[in-house]
Amino acid sequence: MAPYPHLFSPIQLGNLTLPNRIVHVPTDISSSHADGEVSDRDIHHHTDIARGGTGFIIVGATTPDMKTGRPTVTCLVADGDNYIPGLARLADGMHRYGAKCAVQLQHPGRQCAIPRYNTLGATDRVLKLPWSAGHEIVYENAEEKGKPIREASIAEILELVDLFSEAAWRVKQAGFDAVELHAAHGYLLSEFMSPYLNMRTDRFGGSFENRMRFPLAVIDSIKKKCGKSFPILVRYSFEEWCEGGRGLEEGLETARVLERAGCAALDLSQGMQESPGAGFDPMPYPQGWATYAAEATKRVVRIPVITSHSLRDPQYCEQILAEGKTDLVGLARQLLADPYWPVKAQMGRDKQIRRCISCLGGCWQESLMAKKEIACSINAACGNPAYAEMRRTTTPVRVAVVGGGPAGMEAARIASERGHRVTLFEESGELGGAMKYVCLVPGKEKMRWYLDWIRDQVLELDVDVRVNRAPTVEELRTFDVVLNATGARSFVPNVVGDTSRVVPFEEAMACPKIACECHPGGRKLRKLGERVLLWGDGYPAADTAAFLGAHGKQVTIVTERPEFGSELEVIHMYVLRKRFAQGDAEVLTSKPYKFPVSVITNTTVHEIRGSEVVLQDKDFGRRTVEVDDVVTCHVRPKTDLFDQLRAAGLPVLNAGDSVRPRNLYAAVKEGSAFGLAVDEHLLFNPNHAILNELPIDVLGQLTRNEAPSYTARRIRQLMDQVSGSGTKETVTA
Repeated sequence: MAPYPHLFSPIQLGNLTLPNRIVHVPTDISSSHADGEVSDRDIHHHTDIARGGTGFIIVGATTPDMKTGRPTVTCLVADGDNYIPGLARLADGMHRYGAKCAVQLQHPGRQCAIPRYNTLGATDRVLKLPWSAGHEIVYENAEEKGKPIREASIAEILELVDLFSEAAWRVKQAGFDAVELHAAHGYLLSEFMSPYLNMRTDRFGGSFENRMRFPLAVIDSIKKKCGKSFPILVRYSFEEWCEGGRGLEEGLETARVLERAGCAALDLSQGMQESPGAGFDPMPYPQGWATYAAEATKRVVRIPVITSHSLRDPQYCEQILAEGKTDLVGLARQLLADPYWPVKAQMGRDKQIRRCISCLGGCWQESLMAKKEIACSINAACGNPAYAEMRRTTTPVRVAVVGGGPAGMEAARIASERGHRVTLFEESGELGGAMKYVCLVPGKEKMRWYLDWIRDQVLELDVDVRVNRAPTVEELRTFDVVLNATGARSFVPNVVGDTSRVVPFEEAMACPKIACECHPGGRKLRKLGERVLLWGDGYPAADTAAFLGAHGKQVTIVTERPEFGSELEVIHMYVLRKRFAQGDAEVLTSKPYKFPVSVITNTTVHEIRGSEVVLQDKDFGRRTVEVDDVVTCHVRPKTDLFDQLRAAGLPVLNAGDSVRPRNLYAAVKEGSAFGLAVDEHLLFNPNHAILNELPIDVLGQLTRNEAPSYTARRIRQLMDQVSGSGTKETVTA
């Protein structure tokens, strides 16, 4: 018997029999061609999820009208018959591995990425949503003004009803098993349904009945074109988590109305762009916090209910299914982190599951927010076919990885999986690099899941791990190739006064436990005074502020930038700013900080003198503040060893924060890329990158022993003839 009998039991959804209870809830991977045509990457990504054993896959964010709204710049499109062949190939890829599949139709309305301007919505407004993929473009030296939204006319609404149902007909023609309507998170259908967002005074606004008129008209039109037996699902925000928005009672009434309209299942979500914490549920949100909504909904409807939001553990998913709290469990980002979650759970290999840490780095900040294809901070293989084609080497080489952070561990993992002989050096007593601090930051404990997973992977593989070791150049000469992944370290910028008083953030963040199960050997806690000034920006400053604020310190952040945390993930900064103000994001109930965290922008530390610090702003104005301690959060790469190895002529590459301090996404991506690139030839191009995947003739031209040129050989032959030492055979040769 499978370890999770409820998770892997079939269920009926309309006229469909789903093979298990695992649903890929819709995710916009923004990987289609520029015209919205299905791409090979779309097919690879969704086929991979089907191969992993997900029973029902809902392909996300497919617009029914490219002209008036695309949620991301390269989302799927279904507004013409010419898209049917590509959609058919996409469906075939999933059906090949036994999955049932649907397409989610989504018109983004006010939140569209394309077009940028003249954006269609339910109500006239000026929009400021910096964490939306359709956010206003604010150029480097411009100011935010807001994105104007125009109210859709009655004629446009009626046209959209037809466009939605035409797109659904194409989805059915392509061979998909169902269609889903996106009516959550403030997108067009959601905006019409929302008591907070819909300010219309005609028959499409005001009362609950009027607000439901548009989505119900779409459902009715789909049934007329696709037949009553073609399953329609609706994903909607059960609660909107803002004052005046949909609450629990209206969430339940919406479920009843959709069931009466003939929907086959309800896909429950939460929040909208005005409440991004609940909508995106970043790291501080506990696993399955939204399950209550499915449990309440199941009491008022008979059709299947899907719950999602931070579901990570098969055991938890099995439990809520067994207790009747939901009918199906929805995974989205979890299947980006590990598309083989279902089959690993089925085989009882839970420890091998790479659990999503809800960081929103690769899947949001570095991808859709930046108008790029989706990725994953802890899974470089996400959407990248190169990893699917990865093969073991036939000629292992000796690889030295210096630095046991995420870049180094991922490099060691991939290179070892491919059969290379890997030695991993770490100068401290434990692997983890900057991630060793994550359990100290309130709300970032989920990052520990990845740290534990990658450590276990390295230990399970044939990697020679050497802790408390900083290798020398001479020691590294015995290896065929070296990866420098030594990370970054704090430093004190030029400042007047006594710099010896400045505390590195690494010491301010020290674990308070003398004997900690996560840190063998323990650490010492650097005791700081009550008033602490953090000088710098980025994750060092944000995490140190969260750590000290939670421990009752009065924290002031001084940054030279015009906005603190501008390069950090936007949803986490939204939550953190709420905490700085002694509040909390929607749903969360953390203990407030004793003091608010103050942030001073466009300013630097000019002088340190005793208990006073002189600050200087961008206009050279100065002021003095009293503090007990100054902590530097400025960081720079540790490249000493890398520079020495380059000077010695050793084959070495650089990865992670030792290139430039960034984030987990960059570290994992670069470490994995190194492991994937290493091969027996070990050629480097003039850019100091590994030169692989060469055409066979070019490889031969670069590696085989060179014979004398044709001209040189002829001259030699003629000279031999003149000297009389040559023979007929020699000349012929």
